[in-house]
Amino acid sequence: MTIDLYPELVRREDLSPDEGFGHDIDVDCETIQEATKGWGANAKKVIDCVASKDANERWKLSRRYKELYGKPLDELMKKEFKGDFRFGMTCLAMPLDEAECYMPCSLCILDHFRHVIRAYIYLEFRGKFLLSNSRRLSILCGRTNDEINRIKKNYFKLYTKDLGKLMAKELTGDMERLIFNALQAGEEVYDPQYHTKDKAVEDANIIFKKGQGKWFGTDEKAIFKILCASPPEHIQHISEAYSDKYGYTLLKAMEKELSGNVRDGCLFLVGMKLKPFETIAQLIKTACAGFGTDELLLTSSIIRYQMVMKDVMAAHIELFGKSVHDRVRSECGGDLKKLLLAVMNAVWPEDGGIKH
Repeated sequence: MTIDLYPELVRREDLSPDEGFGHDIDVDCETIQEATKGWGANAKKVIDCVASKDANERWKLSRRYKELYGKPLDELMKKEFKGDFRFGMTCLAMPLDEAECYMPCSLCILDHFRHVIRAYIYLEFRGKFLLSNSRRLSILCGRTNDEINRIKKNYFKLYTKDLGKLMAKELTGDMERLIFNALQAGEEVYDPQYHTKDKAVEDANIIFKKGQGKWFGTDEKAIFKILCASPPEHIQHISEAYSDKYGYTLLKAMEKELSGNVRDGCLFLVGMKLKPFETIAQLIKTACAGFGTDELLLTSSIIRYQMVMKDVMAAHIELFGKSVHDRVRSECGGDLKKLLLAVMNAVWPEDGGIKH
């Protein structure tokens, strides 16, 4: 199956875990409360309490803080901080599956179209539904069935809007078909008795006939259905079969046959199934490409992929000759830089060792 990005406590949905929240969580809640009293919050203390934790511990912190003080921790972050740093602290103060619904609502404030990877999601902002850009792609494409279902459920809970209906109303053409298939949460469980080499050849032939082999145009609908429903193991077999018969890998075929946002969405989706850590590493680099860094894309990527950061880090070093720490240091400053370094150091300390 596609890699999981949500920690165990998020998947369990246990609001009162048997192991409890722990004394350290209570101490951190108290420290945060004291650090945000009066005029001007102590950003360093809050970073130490929030950003230095993995997603499981942050889940506990967000739940426990509300129990103790009667208000959501993310609302406190919105009140106390500003700018990109506020965005990062707010995302960290929410359970990850809720933060992913908040991320695009904040990101739609800016309207960048300079990135290689683009996608559409329609989100409410100032009474309008706006097209977002590449920063939304990783929220819907290349996700597990459970994650897609949680995103849809939490989006409705937070904003009383049905995400599927919003996009059915606003999206058109191939992008609507791609996102519709992604939202079905219909990726099959890999079954070697069903996902055979013969089926891979069959699906490769369908993709060719609907794409490169079609006399006029491309039948994206049939392609999207196969790409979204196929588990990573089967996608790999399809790519091998396609390459053997037609001389192109599946990624290269998508690049040649599709264009614009739809092409970029398919490339990201297939990349997350075939080479997820390299694809995430490329997304992080994309956030820093061109004129100026997209701090919001960089921040949301580092927070979302924290659980798999050790593998992303290895891929990033292999691809670009530098760590994600190095990239953050060169692209960010101030409290945001401290926040992002703390998030990564929680799972991958800068000496290269994995934190246990």
